[in-house]
Amino acid sequence: MNILLIGSGGREHAIARELVKSASLTTLFIAPGNPGTAELGINVPISETSIGELVEFSKRNQIDLTIVGPEAPLVLGIVDEFETNGLKIIGPNKLAAQLEGSKKWAKEKMERYGIPTADFKTFSNADDAKAYIVSKNSYPIVIKADGLAAGKGVVIAETELEAFTAVDDSMIHSKFAEAGTTIVIEEFLSGEETSIFAFTDGKTIVPMVPAQDHKRIFDNDKGPNTGGMGAYSPAPVVTPDVYDKVIDRIFKPLIDGFNRDGIDYKGIVFAGLMISNGEPITIEFNARFGDPETQVVLPRLKTDLLTVFWAIATQTLAQLSLEWDDTSTVCVVMASAGYPESSQKGTIINGLSRTTPADRWIIHAGTAESPTHEIVTNGGRVLGVVAQGPTLQGAIKNAYAGVNQIQFDGMQFRRDIGAKGLNHHKTY
Repeated sequence: MNILLIGSGGREHAIARELVKSASLTTLFIAPGNPGTAELGINVPISETSIGELVEFSKRNQIDLTIVGPEAPLVLGIVDEFETNGLKIIGPNKLAAQLEGSKKWAKEKMERYGIPTADFKTFSNADDAKAYIVSKNSYPIVIKADGLAAGKGVVIAETELEAFTAVDDSMIHSKFAEAGTTIVIEEFLSGEETSIFAFTDGKTIVPMVPAQDHKRIFDNDKGPNTGGMGAYSPAPVVTPDVYDKVIDRIFKPLIDGFNRDGIDYKGIVFAGLMISNGEPITIEFNARFGDPETQVVLPRLKTDLLTVFWAIATQTLAQLSLEWDDTSTVCVVMASAGYPESSQKGTIINGLSRTTPADRWIIHAGTAESPTHEIVTNGGRVLGVVAQGPTLQGAIKNAYAGVNQIQFDGMQFRRDIGAKGLNHHKTY
């Protein structure tokens, strides 16, 4: 099969790495891709949001299936456009993609479908939002931009001043542009966060193995939120009992509710969860694979990924039985100086050519090739080192050995990725 993978980040490099293992793959195109995906397929210089160009490329190159990595083209309606042109594509349509594109829409669906989530209220007026914050007088309190904000539209405010500042940044100062004209204010949830993805063809939903992301920029979950500084899988906070509750109380009600409402959702569902005393509560949904969780979940999938995607496209997912291995996988993200507020581009990256063992590899995210053919930084999150092994402790050690081989000016990374998982093991 000829496959088109849309996106240019670490998630897409991780997906491409699994797709090339498939015996069914003929040619893999990645639009626009990065230097890492260029080693696995053919990069195509088309932006992920240039939907018309992507449709024409797919027609010219007889693409059998397109896989959408990032959220922006989904929210813009790429699936609707491809399907109108008779092209198979993996992802929710424009209506269904509001699950990620509008936190207000998503929260209202959760409320309607009886999915456990934090209490919330939405606002389109800053003064009303501030009055509500004063009336609640409970901190921390969570302020979220309604639309897409690249993982940075959430503020956990510890004081009234911080909450008011978050409201002003979003609604008055337009920090997130149109995405922040409406905000959602939620109660703060205590517990331990985890992520579980699921495949769905719109009829059947099949959860994947759990992972735990590390959102804050600094060790011990300090500093501002980022797109994700690392992840590991499995996440021991998700016990078999918790996993069953996630299926019964979150994933199944979501798909059943969509079917009742006539919403056609095919592709990936990402559930960001808070686990408190063995009870899962939904923080948010995303309409695609998460990054960097994808980097640690997909390497554990023993079933051919392309076979799974084809089953989604043909609505035959119920006929598949997914197999997962029992290894531990860890990803440590290396970010550029200034991230998450800014990023440095064009800084030369050293150490990428060093030999790595079979159980450790490098994922490109914010990288580019310079005119002199050197790999340089090209974004906030630059690289991820992924390691896999029979134990979490071994995988962590292996991943950091890989991190220590790479250098670029201003490089920053967390040194505690996976530590929460080790702490769980110590308590049993």
